[in-house]
Amino acid sequence: MQPFVCGRFTLDLSRPLVMGILNVTPDSFSDGGRYDRLDVALARAEALLAEGADILDIGGESTRPGAPFVSSEEELQRVLPVLEKLAALNVPLSLDTRRTSVMQAALQAGAVDLINDVSALEDDGALALVAAANVGICLMHKQGNPDNMQHKPIYQDVVEEVGDYLARRVALCREQGVAAERLLADPGFGFGKTLQHNLDLLRELPRLEALAGAPLLVGMSRKSMLGAITGEPQPDQRLGASVAVALLAAQRGAKIIRVHDVKATRQALQVWQALADSE
Repeated sequence: MQPFVCGRFTLDLSRPLVMGILNVTPDSFSDGGRYDRLDVALARAEALLAEGADILDIGGESTRPGAPFVSSEEELQRVLPVLEKLAALNVPLSLDTRRTSVMQAALQAGAVDLINDVSALEDDGALALVAAANVGICLMHKQGNPDNMQHKPIYQDVVEEVGDYLARRVALCREQGVAAERLLADPGFGFGKTLQHNLDLLRELPRLEALAGAPLLVGMSRKSMLGAITGEPQPDQRLGASVAVALLAAQRGAKIIRVHDVKATRQALQVWQALADSE
């Protein structure tokens, strides 16, 4: 397994890594409003690292289904102070954004190691900008936009179609000179998918990785797909389901698991890895 080149860091993907979610938004689906002050956000980042996060993913725009519009200026005001403060820490910093202007400002500040884009660098100028930077790239699949993506999503073969889209975005990055070791792909669980679509993608992660041509980053933590399975309406009450799905994804080859609950996820992965190492 080749390492993942992530800005200032080179990460070993021979074992799954845990990406801790830090939403500095007032309206994210699970923890909106909890970490939208700089001091609280920094304290949360320290807590995620203490729990064992390998990467911190900072986002300033909610992309949950039905999320309201946020201007790029407001998004940047939310994320840049946090990124700049965290840049002194010895940890890879991921910026969760789909806007070229936000990417550019963070890159100019030298405060980001990974661009994690739900739009797979489709915004005007994003691909050329990030390709020329010394950062990792995560390309995610989605069908539609936050305001409409859960309105009856349709696929003939969800694994084939998602894999084909990711492969095309990976190929475009490679054509722009991006080395393969800088690339990750994300199936986009819950982004324009029904529960059955999500389950099909989870079941077929090895096939999906082969189609995409890049290591997979997955994010299912606390999502509504888990609520649909368990009947639990509150995102922060889906810990058991989130840990279970993280472990299933790791067993199927996911290289980076994006989660809210770092400590519980890390412990589950440690137990699974210990069993695998004992064989």
